[in-house]
Amino acid sequence: MARKRIGILTGGGDVAGLNAVIKSVTYRGSEDDIEVVGLRRGWEALTHLNLDDPNSRSHYVIPLNRENTRTIDRRGGTVLHSSRVNPSKIQKLPGHLVGNEVPVSLSTNGGIATKTWDLTSRVLANLSGLGIEHLIAIGGDDTLSYAAKLNELGVKIIAIPKTMDNDVRNTEYCIGFSTAITRASDAIQRQRTTVGSHERIGIFRVFGRDAGFTALLHRVCDLDTMPHTGA
Repeated sequence: MARKRIGILTGGGDVAGLNAVIKSVTYRGSEDDIEVVGLRRGWEALTHLNLDDPNSRSHYVIPLNRENTRTIDRRGGTVLHSSRVNPSKIQKLPGHLVGNEVPVSLSTNGGIATKTWDLTSRVLANLSGLGIEHLIAIGGDDTLSYAAKLNELGVKIIAIPKTMDNDVRNTEYCIGFSTAITRASDAIQRQRTTVGSHERIGIFRVFGRDAGFTALLHRVCDLDTMPHTGA
């Protein structure tokens, strides 16, 4: 019986903890006799991969095992690399697909029309060609929204939320959020003496895009560390 094969990719911005997740998946896979395939550069691996080209395979696909993931959790970023590619909104076709019939859509933003291609059919073909039965997608809103689309098409998806903004619904803490809080808190704490020395008020802006969880939790943590007075 052939071994079960799963794929794993990281998309969007990098955060602390990605390599730890990749290592954990690989180690658990080895314990359960499951082959783990790393898909490099996010969704681009499945849109730009040319299965007939060995160079393309080595560029986008890497077998993961205990040996090549043993120490990856000691550094930040992601060893699989990342990209901000949405397969349903590709702005430039890969060279080997130029001239093929690919679904096209036009979108208008600020009066400017943009043509994009939907390479979902290529994603499905490449998953099948690689023999990947389950796909683990690690990412934020954009990465996981496309993973949800694949799920609706019958692909077996495991979604792992990763975003410093903590704005992926149905989860309490996303990978990267805790580090974002501690780093922001540390940076702000270091400014207290400077602001106080000049008798000024410091205003700090932290990321969060459409969500304010980073600022909110930092404020809660800040209040918890302040000395309490009164009865």
